[in-house]
Amino acid sequence: MKVIAFFNNKGGVGKTSLVYHLAWMYAELDRKLIVADLDPQANLSSMFLPEERLEQLWPNGEHTHTIYGAIQPLWTGLGDIAKPHVEKVANDKIGLLVGDLQLSLAEDDLNSQWPDCLDGKERSFRVISAFYRLIKEAAGNFGTDLVLIDVGPNLGAINRAALIAADYVVIPVASDIFSLQGLRNLGPTLRRWRKEWNDRLNRAPESLSAAKVLPNGRMEPVGYVILQHAIRLDRPIKAYERWMAKIPTEYHQAILDEKNSNVSLDNDTACLARLKHYRSLMPLAQEARKPMFLLKPADGAIGSHANAAKDCYEDFKALAKKISEHCKLG
Repeated sequence: MKVIAFFNNKGGVGKTSLVYHLAWMYAELDRKLIVADLDPQANLSSMFLPEERLEQLWPNGEHTHTIYGAIQPLWTGLGDIAKPHVEKVANDKIGLLVGDLQLSLAEDDLNSQWPDCLDGKERSFRVISAFYRLIKEAAGNFGTDLVLIDVGPNLGAINRAALIAADYVVIPVASDIFSLQGLRNLGPTLRRWRKEWNDRLNRAPESLSAAKVLPNGRMEPVGYVILQHAIRLDRPIKAYERWMAKIPTEYHQAILDEKNSNVSLDNDTACLARLKHYRSLMPLAQEARKPMFLLKPADGAIGSHANAAKDCYEDFKALAKKISEHCKLG
């Protein structure tokens, strides 16, 4: 199983839309996958599912068919994680682990159980590894070895538990000063989480280690995706170009810890894609409840919109293939 998380503690860069479109593109390329919505805002779930279905999944009381519902028995002391519900979308190519605003209730317990892992407490390891074990079971039941994780824009305990479940991390960035600061925060944090989890794995109960139910906390950065930059005559406008030029060096120094790195955007293999801001397509896609690159004339994609949808398709196809190469997907 390969688990890829999409993470930046800078919000508003289009991360959730990126995960949504990549999931659809992998489905277009005839690959089954699981998508886990581990952002308590549950925006990814709302992109995949209509409100009528969300209302069924989020009734008053227990949300048994969401991610929080699956981990709730562990949190309440009534048992371990429950069997995960996988919501099938995209002609059953995508299995969605539905998000839940109640997931934010797990933050405190995840935070308190983290230090207790150093004492080798079994429940602490079960709590911290709950997301990983849930994802692993869902992927096995769905018959896939690929999982994409969407998380919120913060460095809290929920994201730490989500990230240690990931083999790889793709970092979405925007062309602004806030994304550069996000990279400076993210690099040291990922290295600290990796080290701290390895320290804890050495103290894990033998029963859990032998059962191989704990994540390895690899969290390997595979690159960044520049999102939503505006262009004019096939060139970034100057306001974006200034910040774009700074991203490669910041990524290599902050994320990869290459202190003396000085890389240009044109030759940086860590840059997975520079995706344009398809402003005119997004409202059509939201109305049609489909990805931008699958918009048809019946959805309003005619003329320049149709051409933009075709370009969008090729952009996401190239990105999906590049991520597959970097993460060595079979």
